Amino acid sequence: MSKNKVRGSSINWVGVVSFFVLIAVVMQIAILCYDFIRQKTSNITLIAILILIEIIILATFCTIFDWIRRKIMVDRPTQRILDATEKIAEGDFSTRLEITHEYGKYNQYDLIMENLNRMATELQKNEVLKTDFISNVSHEIKTPLAVIQNYATLLQDQTIDVETRKNYAKTLITASKRITDLITNILKLNKLENQEIQEKHECFNLTEALAESVVEFETLIEKKNIELNCNFDEVTIFSSKSLLEIVWNNLISNAIKFTPDGGKIDIVLKQINKNVEIKVQDTGCGMTSEVGSKIFEKFYQGDTSHATQGNGLGLALVKKVIDILGGEIAVQSEVNKGSTFTILLKDVAYEN
Repeated sequence: MSKNKVRGSSINWVGVVSFFVLIAVVMQIAILCYDFIRQKTSNITLIAILILIEIIILATFCTIFDWIRRKIMVDRPTQRILDATEKIAEGDFSTRLEITHEYGKYNQYDLIMENLNRMATELQKNEVLKTDFISNVSHEIKTPLAVIQNYATLLQDQTIDVETRKNYAKTLITASKRITDLITNILKLNKLENQEIQEKHECFNLTEALAESVVEFETLIEKKNIELNCNFDEVTIFSSKSLLEIVWNNLISNAIKFTPDGGKIDIVLKQINKNVEIKVQDTGCGMTSEVGSKIFEKFYQGDTSHATQGNGLGLALVKKVIDILGGEIAVQSEVNKGSTFTILLKDVAYEN
């Protein structure tokens, strides 16, 4: 909502003009009536009585006029707003108020109604998000819990051999780790959204920090025989090292996850004046533009078959961190050809 729009509607000109017109009319009537009475009689007592009657009649007229004006211009819109707020308070977030005036000619009530409509829209979105969140969390926890329950039951069988028992135990560890990762990501995202995690900016070598994150995935990269190419400028920045670790870990992990055996991953770090650009490119399954537009939403998973394990929170965390740090993130992807995630950190680098 623009400031001009608010300023332009700060005075109810119709109410002001009608008030002064009424006063002017009443005064004129009073003067005419007084002149008429003086012409008809010189009896002071009678004049006083007639003037008193005149005052009562005019006061009654003004009261009725003001009652009608308030009924139309104040009580009616106020009652509509009260009815709407009661519905919203009861949980009906589909409630909307119809604004009769044209845009740019809003009065204060129109502005309140518009803000109320916007609030109801946001509450409705939040309600949908909350419902989806609960549904998704339930789904993501249900699967590994079922695995844990089944394999824990199987482990009670005393006749199974040692090798099978070890495999069952590994499955239990994997399932429990999946639940742990889900809960950890939920807590991190919640703290970030509620600003409970304060970004501690410090001067550090981004090249070394990014390289350390890559090394942590060395075993997985070698296991899938992935060709890894790193092209890093020597960059020192002033930012939050701990928050950026969340970004690197999630992007590199996703690149490995979705890249098939024998594929390729390219990681590029460039300094452009005081800005820093990081690209993580893979030759994985890629995604459609529709999936790409939703990929940063909480719990959204482009792989609806759930062939690859994940909880749909990693990229939501990445997006939240980049937003907090005032950066930008974008994705370019093509089905069966791979994806490229590009991050731009603004005004953080020390120029060499």
